[in-house]
Amino acid sequence: MSFRSHSGHENVLPFPGRGTSAASGPALRPVLIILHQETSTPGRVGNALRALGYPLDIRRPRFGDPLPETLDGHAGAVIFGGPMSANDPDDYVRREIDWIEIPLREQRPFLGICLGAQMLARQLGAEVAPHREGRVEVGYYPIRPTAAGHALCADWPARVYHWHGEGFQLPHGAELLAEGDDFPVQAFQSGHAFGLQFHPDVTYAMMHRWTTRGCVRMESPGAQPRHLHFEGRAVHDVAERTWLNNFIAGWTMRTPRALLLEAAE
Repeated sequence: MSFRSHSGHENVLPFPGRGTSAASGPALRPVLIILHQETSTPGRVGNALRALGYPLDIRRPRFGDPLPETLDGHAGAVIFGGPMSANDPDDYVRREIDWIEIPLREQRPFLGICLGAQMLARQLGAEVAPHREGRVEVGYYPIRPTAAGHALCADWPARVYHWHGEGFQLPHGAELLAEGDDFPVQAFQSGHAFGLQFHPDVTYAMMHRWTTRGCVRMESPGAQPRHLHFEGRAVHDVAERTWLNNFIAGWTMRTPRALLLEAAE
């Protein structure tokens, strides 16, 4: 299924029939949102989902929130980033990686962003590890969509926002959607599951918080200084935001129609 829009100049969502408000029809099932810090938010991914009419079921397993035993009550699931590693021995990290087996087995839309993509890669049997020379991607870096990436979703941005020091191999049987330089696997697909190494979810306010509270990361090899984050945003953000909206609209279309709407009272 292609996520491609029909216009290179307008943010056209080519999937009719989805309401954009509760008043437009029956309520849509919520999207499960998995966050890793007390102050984390779903950012622009959450904004894109709400604009399409999806409620958000936000949970933080790190702080004791349970994860559902099935996604029958949800339209899909998104695992976001965090400062931890998919290789950490913490119980909640292992539980989240193991839990990803549920959307994979049930063939439901799943999206992993940064840490979430690394967790998905681990669940699929791939290795997650730091760069062999200790380099990181913190700031805006180029990505190159593959032919499969272009076929899936139009108008990929030339550069996207990153905040990570680990990467992952392409899982066996997965399809590479976009590649990079220091970290070759930038986006991949396995069935209805997608992993993005970059951060299209970051809002302007989030960028301020990350570059202030996480300023030590900008001292790592390969990281960009703080002012370049905001210069890059001024140049590349419109394209990244447009791509994200198109991607999310297509991603939600993978929800089985019978599970799209909330059951009637």
